[in-house]
Amino acid sequence: MGFETLVLAREETFAIVTLNRPPANAISEPLIRELNDALNSVRDDDAVRSVIITGAGDKIFCGGADLGSALMRKIERFGKPVIAAINGHAMGGGMEIAMACHFRLMKETARMGQTESNLGIIPGYGGTQRLPRLIGRTKALEFLILGTQIPAPECLQLRLVNRLCKESETLADAKALARQLGKRAPLATAAIIRAVDEGLEAPMAKSIDIELEAFMPTLRSEDAAEGIQAFFGKREAQFKGR
Repeated sequence: MGFETLVLAREETFAIVTLNRPPANAISEPLIRELNDALNSVRDDDAVRSVIITGAGDKIFCGGADLGSALMRKIERFGKPVIAAINGHAMGGGMEIAMACHFRLMKETARMGQTESNLGIIPGYGGTQRLPRLIGRTKALEFLILGTQIPAPECLQLRLVNRLCKESETLADAKALARQLGKRAPLATAAIIRAVDEGLEAPMAKSIDIELEAFMPTLRSEDAAEGIQAFFGKREAQFKGR
């Protein structure tokens, strides 16, 4: 499948989607469509255990612009872990893409920000909702209203990102994480993503039911039997996603 606004590559047990719209990797309708197509193409590929989203170059991960809220939910609910390799600044829609991902690795000199208020508008695709859920209401309101660009060290301190990466090492670190994820049980990983996503905002009684519903199929899976046998056999489990 050929793309004009991004590059899709497969390596080992993971896929890499590189946003490629110089100079700022800004989002456009074609990029939205192609990113959606790229995710569709790897969703049912059993050889792909996780997905990395990054930006071409080393200055800007994604400069933002108009994008689709449905795409953000697709990333958030994707049944395979999606890693944002934030190798440059992520502003506006670029930050919204990053926040929808399950893991965020950020270059130590990069910045993120929902800077729409500087233009007299507000985030339109989840920024006002995901940011307070990730870092709390008080700081989120400050950053959203003031249009703040948040330095990487503060992003880490606020637990907005999982870890910081040295210059030119963001993608390599993301690949290392993807290799770890490639050894995990695919059914359990997908069930965890779904249970957390659906249960986080539900009342506790309902969220426990959501977890139990996700738990039972994994308990009956071949992967569960393999995991137990590997544990008692003191060996590394070989999960097949069955």
